[in-house]
Amino acid sequence: MTINQIQDEIIEEFSLFEDWMDKYNLLIDLGKNLPVIDPRYKTKEYLIEGCQSKVWLHPEFDGEKITFTADSDAIITKGIVALLIRVLSDRTPQEIISSDLWFIDRIGLRQNLSPTRSNGLLAMVRQIKLYAIAIDAKT
Repeated sequence: MTINQIQDEIIEEFSLFEDWMDKYNLLIDLGKNLPVIDPRYKTKEYLIEGCQSKVWLHPEFDGEKITFTADSDAIITKGIVALLIRVLSDRTPQEIISSDLWFIDRIGLRQNLSPTRSNGLLAMVRQIKLYAIAIDAKT
C-alpha cells in the first residue's frame, strides 16, 4: 500500500465516528496494538524532544527501507505515534522525506488535541523526517 492509500484508510476509519471521545478511544486502541519497542531503545538518545509525554522512536534501516518502533508513557500519544508509524514505517528515506501527511488535518487530529499534544505531534513528524534525512544522506 502507498502512503496515500494508508492515509485514505485512516480517514475512512476515523470517519466512522462523529464524537471525538470515540475517536480518542480509537487512538487508544491503536496505541495498545503498537508493537513493543526493544527496551534498549527506551533511552534518552531515542527520546523525542518537544513532547510533553515521553515518546521513544527508533529507526531501523535495512539498506532500502526504514522501519520504526516506538513507545510512549501516555495512551493518547502512543496512539498518535502508532498512526505515524502505520503511515511512514517500511518506507524508503525518500518516500518519508517527500510525504505530505494530510490525514492529520483531514481526521481533525490537530484541531482536537491540546496545544502541548499538537506540538508533540509536530515533534514526532519532524523526528521521523529527520531520521529519514540523516539515513538518506549516509546512503
